[in-house]
Amino acid sequence: MKKKLNILVIGSGGREHALAWKLASSEECGDIYCMPGSDAISRAARVTGSMAGFREIAAFAAGKDIGMVFVGPEAPLAAGITDTLSSEGVRVFGPCREAARLESSKSFAKEVMDAAGIPTPSWESFDSAPEALDYLRKTDPLKIVIKADGLCGGKGVVLPGSRSEALSAVEGLMRKKTRGEAGSRVIIEERLEGDEVSVLAMVNGNDWSFFPVSRDHKPVYDGDRGPNTGGMGAFAPVFPAEGEFLREVEKRILSPLAGELLERGINYTGILYIGLILTPSGPRVLEFNVRLGDPEAQAVLPLMESDLLVSALGIMEGEAPRLKFREGACVDVVLASGGYPGSYETGFPIYIDKEKIPGDLMLFHSGTRFDDGRYFTAGGRVLNVAALGSTLEEAREKAYRGADAVSFRGKHFRRDIGKGRYKSCRKQ
Repeated sequence: MKKKLNILVIGSGGREHALAWKLASSEECGDIYCMPGSDAISRAARVTGSMAGFREIAAFAAGKDIGMVFVGPEAPLAAGITDTLSSEGVRVFGPCREAARLESSKSFAKEVMDAAGIPTPSWESFDSAPEALDYLRKTDPLKIVIKADGLCGGKGVVLPGSRSEALSAVEGLMRKKTRGEAGSRVIIEERLEGDEVSVLAMVNGNDWSFFPVSRDHKPVYDGDRGPNTGGMGAFAPVFPAEGEFLREVEKRILSPLAGELLERGINYTGILYIGLILTPSGPRVLEFNVRLGDPEAQAVLPLMESDLLVSALGIMEGEAPRLKFREGACVDVVLASGGYPGSYETGFPIYIDKEKIPGDLMLFHSGTRFDDGRYFTAGGRVLNVAALGSTLEEAREKAYRGADAVSFRGKHFRRDIGKGRYKSCRKQ
């Protein structure tokens, strides 16, 4: 009898809940562990409740006979978890530290794109606050985007509406350290108008396989208004037929990127997230992430018919399996605490009207805790309400029916997730 693989998932949010849920469906999967995990994830995996150092994780993996580690969030990848675990003989599905710089340093990603000829907005980087402020005084604030160079959990991007707002953003990032050391360097980038989409792929060097194109809704309010968040919801697929679009992404972005990285001695292995903006001349890259998006993971993994574990093993062995997905669509709506992404309160009981909730609805927990037989809010993003449908409209209707059946004090969510599907990859 073939031995099953024990799995360790690193992380504790909605993405990791979805990963554990999907991996549990694999016939090749043995025991699933999650570090640190959460109360909700404990229903799909054995959680540790705390996060250990990388050497301790390697020892944990050896003791539990872990056959594969899936890293959910970006911070451990940027800190070199793959390098450390791999040196101890532990197989990790996630890029090495140098490859993870595509996300941990926006200036590095921009330099790689420029060297590879990948279409991306023009940009300048600044290590000095006075120089950045002087540049802003000579620049139209409505034509730029300000980004912290380092990791900010999706909250280090500002689209200023005035010069004073632009100056304040740089003052906050570089002098007041509102995002810690991530804002010590800033990128000031050309602002483009257009729809944004996310392309996710399993990658190993020059081999890759795509997930359905998805869209993450970042601003907190309907109509893409308000400050950016970690994501207020997502849907997939974006296009009715995406073959031509993905061929363009391969030709103009993914193939040149892989070639440039290999030239630098970097063999990228793991999930690559490409954040694109659709323009009249085709897609241009806004950012790279080095892991599954959150909440995009909660929209694409329910559509996945392929075995995630088997597919990850295949891509690591250079087989580049063609991923298969079900027909239809998935819509994921994030239920957030009142005040998010600013200050908010937690600790409120969560009520679910089970008579009103669709039977096949999926609830992925981002920020909850379980106590005395009930879940309570424990974060800014609380729950992901994900629904499948034969059409995008059916999936939306079910997801919002589920969202309305969940209640907690201060609950906030967008009402326009998944509204409209695009007909082409050009600017709409």
